[in-house]
Amino acid sequence: MTRYAAPQDGLPPQTQLHTGRAIFTEAYAVIPRGVMTQIVTSALPGWHDTRAWIIARPLSGFSETFAQLILEIAPNGGSDTPEPDAGVQGVLFVTDGTLTLTLPTATHTLTAGGYAYLPPGLQWSLRATGQTPARLHWIRKLYEPAPGWATPDAFVTNETLIAPNPMPDTQGRWATTRFVENDDLRHDMQVNIVTFQPGGVIPFEETHVMEHGLYVLEGKAVYKLNSDWVEVEAGDFMWLRAFCPQACYAAGPGPFRYLLYKDMNRHPNLRGVGAFGR
Repeated sequence: MTRYAAPQDGLPPQTQLHTGRAIFTEAYAVIPRGVMTQIVTSALPGWHDTRAWIIARPLSGFSETFAQLILEIAPNGGSDTPEPDAGVQGVLFVTDGTLTLTLPTATHTLTAGGYAYLPPGLQWSLRATGQTPARLHWIRKLYEPAPGWATPDAFVTNETLIAPNPMPDTQGRWATTRFVENDDLRHDMQVNIVTFQPGGVIPFEETHVMEHGLYVLEGKAVYKLNSDWVEVEAGDFMWLRAFCPQACYAAGPGPFRYLLYKDMNRHPNLRGVGAFGR
């Protein structure tokens, strides 16, 4: 059974050396699992018995297109009014516990590996219904309509129901679990799971327009970020701005897996934040 990384309670002892792996640059950032302690959590309006690690948010010199939160919801906690912006879409990915997701047309039980896409304007609620806290990722992005394409429908699934798609010429060492097909232009983002088997690599420096958020679910690797090789492990988060070169070498004894956000399928924005036009 797959186990997914999550923030842990407690602080390092006063005797521990301060040196760590946290990095923040103009091209990328690494937030290691060791700095995601309970003292950096936030409470959210409309949510109760819930704490949030906000690991990405729109910010000058940082994330431009999305926000990503790790939520820990105590039993019976959650929200009846979770999304404060009607123009925002969301993805939920569950790493632990049991949740009840209520949509206008159906009620779903989500457990580890559960995935839900929530289009903008949808009324939904979420409740932790197990005996232990539930943990999940909540990724939010302002939806960009496209002429001739309808807004996507909500859907709920689990990663165990979707076969990973091997990358060409990798002998299955590098594969992607896609919850939305690349050519579905209704969607302006994807949140997928990428898996490398031990020794698998990204064999070139990817340099592209897509902004990325990568949360390591399992394993460890050495990741090329801009001009630096950085060791990462389960529980670490990486942010990569558009055009930041990246590559990977899966160096651990087991699979290296991460939850990947990327923006896609839209014309570049020439006005507004990050653009020249006004």
